[in-house]
Amino acid sequence: MTTAPDLADEQALLRDALGLLKDREQVAERLLESSRKHSFDPDEELDWDAPLEEGKWFWPPELVSLYDTPLWKRMSQEQRMDLARHEAASLASLGVWFEIILMQLLVRHIYDKSITSNHVRYALTEIADECRHSMMFARMIQRGGAPAYPVRPLYHNMARILKTVSTTPGSFACTLLGEEILDWMQRLTFPDERVQPLVRGVTRIHVVEEARHVRYAREELRRQMVTAPRWEQELTRLSCGEAARVFSIAFVNPDVYAQVGLDKREAVAQVKASGHRREVMQSGAKRLTDFLDEIGVLRGVGRKLWRSSGLLA
Repeated sequence: MTTAPDLADEQALLRDALGLLKDREQVAERLLESSRKHSFDPDEELDWDAPLEEGKWFWPPELVSLYDTPLWKRMSQEQRMDLARHEAASLASLGVWFEIILMQLLVRHIYDKSITSNHVRYALTEIADECRHSMMFARMIQRGGAPAYPVRPLYHNMARILKTVSTTPGSFACTLLGEEILDWMQRLTFPDERVQPLVRGVTRIHVVEEARHVRYAREELRRQMVTAPRWEQELTRLSCGEAARVFSIAFVNPDVYAQVGLDKREAVAQVKASGHRREVMQSGAKRLTDFLDEIGVLRGVGRKLWRSSGLLA
């Protein structure tokens, strides 16, 4: 049964800096229809048994963290391609970590909502998508022959706290952080013929299905930032900024450098000093930071945390 606050929320004409908010049920209905037409089973869609192609990258070189640094220029082509393979595994590991967090946050979001609503049905559909994505990323790591790269225990355990105490708008803000930057990179990856066909197939599936997830999260975050009490909005700004700071640190596991015979400290220092890398990360985040700025998330201390993360120019 829909609660009184839910009814009041849906009947009100809600507006923010981007204009009038769309009806929650209508948005979910369109996303459900899109899911029916454009969903994939990676086990059936992709040829997991096909041999890897000689001379193909696992990640576009321009998106590899050390690209265009002095260290990169000293590396052999074989070493560069091996680093790309390990970074692809690191990013896939990060993606699984985020998606497991996201699934738990979505379950929390719908726990008190009407189980017959389109909004809840779509959330459950998205959880099913994320289950498939997590298995797909794990299988890609295995197929590439690199190890999985879990985040540091500190961040792994910080996420336990996030999953327990996150506000609803904070959950959707963190969801977008985890989805949109990787999505930007994957949109550059799946059409790139220099990249392994399997990796291109994985990123294509993820981009198509993730577009719906981003739409759902954006619409709900807008709604939450209009309707949430002021303390919740302020906590969201702070938690989102801290999540951006952690995300930027955890984005590539430093162990990838040691795996290809590089000095970890030197590699990390050069990535931090790299103007190209800073431009890549800020370009990947720009669509998201513009959106968060427009709806009032990037304010106060939270904005300072975003700047310290290097994701906000």
